[in-house]
Amino acid sequence: MNLRPLPSLPVRPVRVQAFVLRAPIATPVQTSFGTMHDRPALFVRVEDEDGAFGWGEVWCNFPSCGAEHRARLVETVLAPLLTARAWPDPAEAFESLSRATAVLALQSGEPGPIAQAIAGLDLALWDLCARRAGQPLWQLLGGEGDEVAVYASGINPTNPERIVAERHDDGYRAFKLKIGFGRERDLANLATLRRQWPGLPLMTDANQAWTLAETLDMLPALEGFGLGWLEEPLRADRPWSEWQQLAAAGTVPLAGGENVSGHEAFDAAIASGALRVLQPDIAKWGGISGCWPVVQRGLASGLRYCPHYLGGGIGLLASAHLLAAVQAPAGMLEVDANPNPLRTLLAPVFTRPQEGRCRLGTAPGLGIVPDLDAVRREIRA
Repeated sequence: MNLRPLPSLPVRPVRVQAFVLRAPIATPVQTSFGTMHDRPALFVRVEDEDGAFGWGEVWCNFPSCGAEHRARLVETVLAPLLTARAWPDPAEAFESLSRATAVLALQSGEPGPIAQAIAGLDLALWDLCARRAGQPLWQLLGGEGDEVAVYASGINPTNPERIVAERHDDGYRAFKLKIGFGRERDLANLATLRRQWPGLPLMTDANQAWTLAETLDMLPALEGFGLGWLEEPLRADRPWSEWQQLAAAGTVPLAGGENVSGHEAFDAAIASGALRVLQPDIAKWGGISGCWPVVQRGLASGLRYCPHYLGGGIGLLASAHLLAAVQAPAGMLEVDANPNPLRTLLAPVFTRPQEGRCRLGTAPGLGIVPDLDAVRREIRA
């Protein structure tokens, strides 16, 4: 298989900054494992020796203190490593930082937070390279167009029909419901949405809520809803043999990948044949450098690429540019349906899609220069 290589563009970072922001919300975001009472974000800015700069975002939704903790990892552990030398390209920086912190991640028991912090820095490096080149990131990566399909996700189990109607009015044409809140409630919500929107694409996300036996019990009941996929019914650490049993037991496509990290783990996921939708999250592991080859291997294996994302606007834009660049015809970008000013203020392009599609434009890099002071004023107003 011939993988399209990433461009090789040298960088010499001299300054790294981490910014934690929190936006209050009126309605908490519910999942099967916890509830978000505000919307945090950790943005990182990397500046090169010539004054070029780029922005990235580090995943930090759970637990609620995660943003501040990861910011300290960026500042105290990773920034000294990143600014210690010049790099032939962002991919080499990603691999080197991953190797340099591998033992520390084991010793501290924190492979996730460290990998997430590295991912955010990688996104910033690619944004920097694209800005310096005067190209949008999707074009720098070899994409041929700036349009991406989107779907509204994160739809809570309480009155989901209301938020679906609101986002449909905004221009969304596909939706993902959170399930894993009890059989009766899950099926009632799905029935309500199907009555309301019989022909629109509808997906589900169980957020690792069920055992193998529980999922096997639910599958027959889910079959009649015409679901685009069932996402993470099992814990992400369950063996792929269990996912294979689910794939053989029903026709609902299985989706996963947001909680997979590392090339070997993704290769095992793809090789299992259980997944039909691959969902790496570039702010949780890999950034552009790590996820680029993973996505291409998944597409070559016949999987659908629909990147996972649930955070602020910078990471969402980066996810969109990667989706546009890899030219995955059936791919869709996840856009949180719940209010989050840290998303809408920084990525307004996703506020009102045109019949389920958004255009990224031709401005350099991610297409925005964040004014965090203005964002802070807005979320405090």
